[in-house]
Parts: sequence; C-alpha cells; structure tokens
Amino acid sequence: QVQLVESGGGLVQAGGSLRLSCTASGHTASNYVMGWWRQAPGKERVLVAAIRWRFGSIAYEDSVKGRFTASRDNAKNTVFLQMNNLKPEDTAVYVCAAGYASRVSVEIKASEFNWWGQGTQVTVSS
Repeated sequence: QVQLVESGGGLVQAGGSLRLSCTASGHTASNYVMGWWRQAPGKERVLVAAIRWRFGSIAYEDSVKGRFTASRDNAKNTVFLQMNNLKPEDTAVYVCAAGYASRVSVEIKASEFNWWGQGTQVTVSS
C-alpha cells in the first residue's frame, strides 16, 4: 500500500511558476512509475508527466513540454513537478499517482496506476 500526498498548488498569474510535491509513504518500489495527472472542470483527466520512481526516463505531454519539469528526491520519497510559464489553460486539479506501468509514457492509462493522491488545485489567472 502506498499513500501519496500532494502539496504546492495555489493561485498564480499567467507567466508565473509553482512547484508541486508528491510525498509517498508505505511500500515504494524502484520500478514504480509516478504520474502527474490534471483535470480541469468539464474536461477529461490528462497525464501531463510520468517519471520512474528511482531512475530512468521522464515523459511529458506536448502542451507542457519545455514548461514543466518532473524530478525526484528519493531520500525524501518525493517527486516534484516544477511548472513554469503557467498559462490559464493549466488551471486544473493536479493529482499524483503511482503504479507498476512497464514504460514511462504519457500514454499510460489511469487504470494502470494503483495509488492516487488527493489532488491539489492550481489556478492560473490571466
């Protein structure tokens, strides 16, 4: 069992930055894939970044490439999502998730993630 707790959301003006954190507790395995999902009102949930828990590649959804950076601090059992040059269309609830996906890709389906955090709201004003 893995517990995930996100933090770092908030209200920011367009062009600003936020850093989200997702701290894991419980049993964490080196081959987990961590995903950062977001869901805006009235829209489908989208996987915007995926990162292997211990090492390996990182994948980004096209709309966030060059603006968002996922990283990990295994000593702190935490993954991060640094979000720069935020746009109003980035407004959403951001949720981190963990699972045993075999590859690091933003094509991973939600059903492949076993554990989910509670989410943190990110609001970008224009």
